[in-house]
Formats: sequence, C-alpha cells, structure tokens
Amino acid sequence: MNFLTNIDSPEAQTLRYRMVSEQIAARGVREERVLEAFRRVPRHLFLPSGPFLMERAYADSAQGIGSGQTISQPYVVALMTEALHLQGTETILEIGAGSGYQTAIFSLLCKRIIAIERHANLAERAGRLLNEVGVTNAEIRFGDGSNGLPSEAPYDAILVAAVAPEVPTTLLSQLTLQGRLILPIGEEHGPQRLLLFTKTPEGIQRQDLGHVAFVPLIGASGFGLPADLGDMDI
Repeated sequence: MNFLTNIDSPEAQTLRYRMVSEQIAARGVREERVLEAFRRVPRHLFLPSGPFLMERAYADSAQGIGSGQTISQPYVVALMTEALHLQGTETILEIGAGSGYQTAIFSLLCKRIIAIERHANLAERAGRLLNEVGVTNAEIRFGDGSNGLPSEAPYDAILVAAVAPEVPTTLLSQLTLQGRLILPIGEEHGPQRLLLFTKTPEGIQRQDLGHVAFVPLIGASGFGLPADLGDMDI
C-alpha cells in the first residue's frame, strides 16, 4: 500500500519519522509493527488543508478536523493501537472514524476494519480519502456507533475514539473470547481515563492506561442521542 507516495514529500517524511521517534517511541510504544505503520501513513493527508499544515499535522497535540471533532494526538493514537496487540488477522470495529487516520493505521495491522462515524461530512471525506490512498480492507459507515454493530459481530477488537460515561455492555458482548475493547471513560468536560477491557474465560479484565482528553461519545450509549439520528443508516 503506497499511501499516495507520489504526493508525499521529503519534508513530510522527515516530520513523520521525527514524530515516531520523539513523540511515540520515546514515550514507551515499542511494537515495531505499530511504529512502522505510523512511519508509513501520511498524517497530513487526514487534516483539512490550511496554513502550517505540516507543522500542525505532526505536532504533539490533537487537531481539529471540523464538526467539533478532532484527530487525536499521535502518541494517544499509537498507545491505543499498541494496546490492542494486533497480529494481522483481526476484524476490528472502530467507533468514531473522524478523519480516517486511525482507520488507515489499522489497515496495515489487521485483516478488516469497520469504522462508524456519526457526522455525514466526515464519514464521506474519510471514505474518499481511504479509497484514494489505496486502503481496501476498511469500510466507513455513517451512523450511531455507540452500541456497536451487532450485525457484523463478533470483533477481535473494538476501539472507541470518544469518551463514554460508562462502559457500554453492548460493546463487550460483541467481542470474541480474548477480544479487547479500548475506550476513554469519564466526564464530558472533566477527568477521563483510557481503559482497556479484555474478554477472558474468567470474565472481563480491566487495565487503566492513564489520563486522556476526548470529545464525548454521542449516541444511545453515550451522552444522549444525536439530533439527526433519524438520518443514520446503521
């Protein structure tokens, strides 16, 4: 998968490698497959165009992508990705596709991704971008993903890129045995913790991965129903 190397640039490649070295690996992400995925995917392609695009794309911070949504800080994306321990054979459900950047990272690390986005304009743009860069193992769906997508379950991993007030039990029920769910839990405008849940024969195991800051999960299992729920197609 070439990820539009014809429009990539030496400047972007330098910034990307520096991002991986100084922001991701230096903070403890060690899985080489994950690090290589972050070196390969041009993050700047998944941000809206504008002044100082390169500097913003590879900065150590979240960035706005429109509709009140963000593309997460590179380290946080890498932390969540590594925590899922992907081997390349997994089917993943991603809730909150946003720009499609996380989906592009996943495309190099697993077998299949279904990514749900509740903002129609972002879903359309993410799908178009992923098609343009040659991703063939992912699909973007428009709708309320807070309850997952039972029709395609079970999943080896589920990632939620928005904070929920509590763990949606419907998501845990859609995991395979040994499946992993990662998501932030906390307040809409307050403390949030990134939690990893693993479904084992003995029950659900929980691991706290630290403090994070995410936009709220809007939907039936989040912070209320979206106003445009009737227009959604899942």
